[in-house]
Amino acid sequence: MAEGTGTSTTMESDWLARPGVDTAAGEEFLRAAMEVLLEDAVRKGTDVTQKVCEWQEPAELRALLDLELRERGEPGGRLLRRCRDLVRYSVKTGHPRFFNQLFSGLDHHALAGRLLTEALNTSQYTYEIAPVFVLMEDVVLAKLRELVGWSGGDGIFAPGGSMSNMYAMNVARFHRFPHSRQSGNWALPRLVLFASRESHYSVLKGAAFLGIGTDNVRLVGTDDRGKMIPEELEKEIERAKTEGAQPFFVCATCGTTVLGAFDPLGAIADVCQRHSLWLHVDAAWGGSALLSGKHRHLLAGIERADSVAWNPHKMLTVGLQCSAFLLRDGSGLLQRCHAAGATYLFQTDKFYDVTYDTGDKTPQCGRRVDCLKLWLLWKAAGTQGLARRVERAFACTRYLAEQVKRRDGFQLVLEPEFVNLCFWFVPPSLRGREGSPDYWLKLGKVAPAIKERMMKKGSMMVGYQPHGARVNFFRQIVTNPAVTKADLDFFLDEIERLGRDL
Repeated sequence: MAEGTGTSTTMESDWLARPGVDTAAGEEFLRAAMEVLLEDAVRKGTDVTQKVCEWQEPAELRALLDLELRERGEPGGRLLRRCRDLVRYSVKTGHPRFFNQLFSGLDHHALAGRLLTEALNTSQYTYEIAPVFVLMEDVVLAKLRELVGWSGGDGIFAPGGSMSNMYAMNVARFHRFPHSRQSGNWALPRLVLFASRESHYSVLKGAAFLGIGTDNVRLVGTDDRGKMIPEELEKEIERAKTEGAQPFFVCATCGTTVLGAFDPLGAIADVCQRHSLWLHVDAAWGGSALLSGKHRHLLAGIERADSVAWNPHKMLTVGLQCSAFLLRDGSGLLQRCHAAGATYLFQTDKFYDVTYDTGDKTPQCGRRVDCLKLWLLWKAAGTQGLARRVERAFACTRYLAEQVKRRDGFQLVLEPEFVNLCFWFVPPSLRGREGSPDYWLKLGKVAPAIKERMMKKGSMMVGYQPHGARVNFFRQIVTNPAVTKADLDFFLDEIERLGRDL
């Protein structure tokens, strides 16, 4: 045993006598990998002559990529081939013909910020470990709050708009019932919150996650454009009170996911003020319209909100993820709601001003640096450049809407208010048959069939969905500033080509 122990000790000593990594080989691999990133992911990934995706079925893709992990490592050359393969078979969201999500495009300055973030690999919870980024986040959040219309306040970057909405619910509950932090939900009355029928599904998820319960989410009626009806909100609040429940929170939406609707914030704020309710605005999608003097009227009244969620990673092409949770209250409410005061991290006797240790404002511990990519983009483009990016997206949507109205076989679901373009494509076999009993059933199968064809061809990507009583229709989104008129014309032409024989 002694001999074995000695051998083991000698081996460990040999290990510790030299670095555990080959720095020179690592840097050589990194240089080659960066070339793969630039050539395959950036250049080819944004080249309109390349495919948006190279579709494979799951079993085929698993075999092609050889995803299994083994006992021994692989040489650098083979790893580089794997890097190229994973880019090859991934969806190119920076491609000018990727219209599938509320995010798309690739901004080179923002990408540089993302790469720097990964290389520096720090966590945004204390000034001592992230001094530059703590200060930077404060500046960026202040600028976003200024655009909302607040001169002060607080905020934090969160891991996505869903979490920003959940933070809002949690802070609102704490603000109304501070003892809930210690006592829990059992010590509270039955809480009820309100959102429109078009609100994001994170409202229901948040209610479940926080123990409020999805049965206590009242979905308020909307008009034919998908906007919350303030009079219906008031009725739902009064109904909840008569049932013995305690209303505490209203979520209005600016930029609904499917139709792109903006709730009437002024009238909703009046209702909230009358009933002393927290008003949160989910502007994750539509918030970037605040940058444009032409379009910020869509969010008129947002300055009256108590909190706002805003995702610059969507319309501004910042890159995932970049979601701001903004708070009008600047008294430290976030800190009081979430702080746990871990003494190994948030020591009070540090040699610097510990108010810069912002990590206790959130339920998270480790937290990505999400501000750098937005800051670097903003530095490069300026507020005016970001405004032009927003206005260009609106212009693309207006152009497409006019083309849809002019072309045979295309039918708008409704006139777009934002950059969500919702439409049906009616193939020749269904034209003129609107009155037939199976018309809508057959039309609902058209969009999925065309979507399958475009993905297997790799020519483009666009989303579709049913909505209420409406059968499947396409929802086209343009946020990529690289998109041209030729891409938009191709988009409509390709749908005609792929669907004419259906």
